[in-house]
Amino acid sequence: MLIRTSATYAICLLSLVLVTGCETTTSGGVVGSDRKQLLLVSSQQLNQVSAQGYVKLKSEATGKGLLNQDRAALQRVSAIAGRLEPQTRFFRQDAPGWNWEANVITSEQINAFAMPGGKIMVYTGLLNKLHLTDDELAVVLGHEIAHALREHSREQVSQALAAQTAIGIGSALLGLGQGAAQLGNAGYDALIATRFSRTDEDEADRIGLELMARAGYDPHAGVTLWQKMLTAKSGSSSPSFLSSHPTDASRVQTVQSLLPAVTPLYLAAKRQ
Repeated sequence: MLIRTSATYAICLLSLVLVTGCETTTSGGVVGSDRKQLLLVSSQQLNQVSAQGYVKLKSEATGKGLLNQDRAALQRVSAIAGRLEPQTRFFRQDAPGWNWEANVITSEQINAFAMPGGKIMVYTGLLNKLHLTDDELAVVLGHEIAHALREHSREQVSQALAAQTAIGIGSALLGLGQGAAQLGNAGYDALIATRFSRTDEDEADRIGLELMARAGYDPHAGVTLWQKMLTAKSGSSSPSFLSSHPTDASRVQTVQSLLPAVTPLYLAAKRQ
């Protein structure tokens, strides 16, 4: 009886958390990304952890002589990020006041990211292997900044917390062992979590494209960027339904569908 009562209480508590924890972090912009999000941890908590991780990453890269060694790359990244950052006000009024920072690591990786709170890192492999134009680099940085604006990391942590709680409660109610809970975890990781991540990536593509257009970068570069990504993969991409990212081909289609909405923003920025 005690187990059943505890489980019932936990379910009620979880339901309350799920209801009260749903909000949205950004306005929709012209691209319409304004869905409700499950947010069970605070921005302050995650920003603090992210800032510590960013400092550690920079320290390790400095120790290896890899941080900001390519001065031209650093100047490019900083200049483009500096034009994108003020445009974040169209999605979040507080974002232009974040403690933004951009750095470059010398590495063969084709990678870039923006941590919660506005900490940006770009790997030189992205620039050198794909031979990105400034417009194409703005697509990448806009995409990564969009992840930070939408607080996708915070949302993913919240989803994981909710899933683990639900799986634990379900196992207790049904009298199942730890093996069943582990199976539930695996199922969540393989299907549900990747679906959420694909949603995040699509939102970042949309918001990022609007950010770079508002900053005066040509949004048509989104097409050429993802075509370059597709070529770089050389057929090694996973099927879309099992991937944590949309296929590059589907991203090209997304960009093309958004061009009528964001191109006027680009043209207006160019006239200023």
